[in-house]
Amino acid sequence: MPFQTDYSGIAALSICEALLLAISDHKLLPEREIAGVLRDAAATHENAVGTAIEMETHRVVAGLIHRIATGNSVLRQS
Repeated sequence: MPFQTDYSGIAALSICEALLLAISDHKLLPEREIAGVLRDAAATHENAVGTAIEMETHRVVAGLIHRIATGNSVLRQS
């Protein structure tokens, strides 16, 4: 059974994706800026330090962020 924090993380991710889509749809930021935000977020996790378990968590989180940045969700590819 997943931990309660798993549900919170999934909800937070969905909300952030929806916000980034709205920002893009309403042309508040160009897609290149949104991509930059996602790259910066991923880099934060890629450069994090900690125990082996913490490092694995950061690696997975960075990978998820890269998938969002290169997928068809936030950055709609033509």
